[in-house]
Amino acid sequence: MRITPVNENTVMVYFADRTSPETADNIAAICPLLRAELGQYLIDIIPSYTSILVTFDLIAIGLRDFSRMLKRVLAHAEQMQHQAGLSPMIELPVYYGPEVSLDAEEISRHTGLDFKQIIEIHASTVYRVYAIGFAPGFAYLGNTDSRIQIPRKQTPRAKVPKGSLALADQQTAIYPKSSPGGWQIIGRTPVDLIDFERDNLTMFEMGARVKFNPISREEFLALGGVIETDEYARVSDAAATMPVREVA
Repeated sequence: MRITPVNENTVMVYFADRTSPETADNIAAICPLLRAELGQYLIDIIPSYTSILVTFDLIAIGLRDFSRMLKRVLAHAEQMQHQAGLSPMIELPVYYGPEVSLDAEEISRHTGLDFKQIIEIHASTVYRVYAIGFAPGFAYLGNTDSRIQIPRKQTPRAKVPKGSLALADQQTAIYPKSSPGGWQIIGRTPVDLIDFERDNLTMFEMGARVKFNPISREEFLALGGVIETDEYARVSDAAATMPVREVA
């Protein structure tokens, strides 16, 4: 662990040089401890893959005194690392059907696997929340099984439907709302990831474990999922050339 000043009232706390479940656990455990111990001085804390950016109130405390208190809290956190493994598990239903798996054909071609195998691999992995950003509720989840890793699209889509589950390199993520995006779309969840009643607007938090549970089209629609008319048309046109089965 090392602390590096960024400016007069911001420091960066580095925990490791590369992402890992252990680092994600440490960051997840330390964030609430920082809020509890230093809350009266904090303006913001922003966790990421291997670090936490901490901004404090320069009127209330100087950089030297804040750094000293921060080191004390971090030292205390190291003694509590055995509790970090108790990260919550988030299970999300996902429809991997042909109407919503927009890049199924490209992912199959890149990996050499049929889409049923890709679904089984993707849904059998427990992911960790390594970072939250890009948009509210957009969580970067890792690590994706090496057998189904695929680069981002060379040309991003102008619109990715809300709830789309996607792959990019070693990560997977869900688009919490319709937006442009260049990740490879593998499925869709009917769960609304944005909740304005929550402090951080989303169910995701650093270090949390995430598991995807395949559901049928009927279950997807019953849970509030939406498939647009043009998506029905697209899968009808592609049915003869792309043998994709629904996963119940």
